[in-house]
Order: sequence, then structure tokens, then C-alpha cells
Amino acid sequence: MEYSGELSQEQAEQLHQAHYGRMVSLLTRLTGDGGRAEELAADVLYRLLSRPELLRSGENIEGWMHRTAMNLGLDHIKMQSRRLRYERAASVEAIRTAAPASPLDSYIRGERQRQVRTVLALLKPRDAQFLMLRHMDCSYQEIARTMNIAPESVGALLARALARFEKHFRKVFRQ
Repeated sequence: MEYSGELSQEQAEQLHQAHYGRMVSLLTRLTGDGGRAEELAADVLYRLLSRPELLRSGENIEGWMHRTAMNLGLDHIKMQSRRLRYERAASVEAIRTAAPASPLDSYIRGERQRQVRTVLALLKPRDAQFLMLRHMDCSYQEIARTMNIAPESVGALLARALARFEKHFRKVFRQ
């Protein structure tokens, strides 16, 4: 499709129909978030439509869109990573500066930790690893990469591991 530099409404719709789906698919694979991928794909199209000089004949619009989508997706991943790092640091700081626990609170927390460790030791290592990764607030995507499994399997495997944990916990501690 050739563009003269000014884009008609029909040409803009053709661009959208021709490229939006592929960009959403690419960005979903990159970010792991379909909703965010749609927003980023719309942003790519907006940026293209805001720069009529790119629409001159001879320009590689598809290549520009792909590169822009990749850059936006990578920027989103970096932003999410920074946000998570800041949130974790803030959480650690909040715990560090919180009022010291009473001796009873400390004892109860320590006893609960001992119980959890006991039950985790009874589980298969894979189940324990699933539960630990989830407890560390890892996303399903991160768990899938770490465990070398399909992201679609994470929810079911986590649910099974949690059910086995609960079963062992009730059996060992009669609760």
C-alpha cells in the first residue's frame, strides 16, 4: 500500500486492519499482558499517524511499526521491572522501620514458619518450588520461565501444589 503523505480515514483504517492484530500478538508475547499489548499497539498506530513524513512512498512502514512496537514493549518491561524493584525495596523498608513485634508475636511467627518449612520438606521439590516462587510474588510468566513449562500450565500446577500443601499441613498439624 502506498501513501502520499496525507492519510485519509480509509487509509488509516486499512493500516489498522492490516497491522494491529500482528502488533497485538507480538506485544502480547513480549509483555505477557494482552490488555497492555492492545494499548501499546494503539500507541504505535497513533505515533505513525502523527508523523506523516513516514507515510511517503518508499518508507518501510511495516519495519518502522515493528521496531516501534518492540521498543515500546521493551520499555514497558523495563518500567515494570523498576516498579517491582521499588515496591520490594519499599516493602523491605516498611518492615525494617515497623514497630518491633512483641515476644508473643515473634514466637507465633517463628512457630508458623517452622510449620510451613516442615510441610514444604514433605512435598515434592517441584511443588515446593512452585509455592516458593509464587510466595515471592513471581508472575506466572516468571514461574513458567523458571520451571521451564508453558505459561498456561502454571495456574493448574500451582493449585495442585497448594492443595497438596494444605493436605499435608492438616495431616501433620491436625488443623
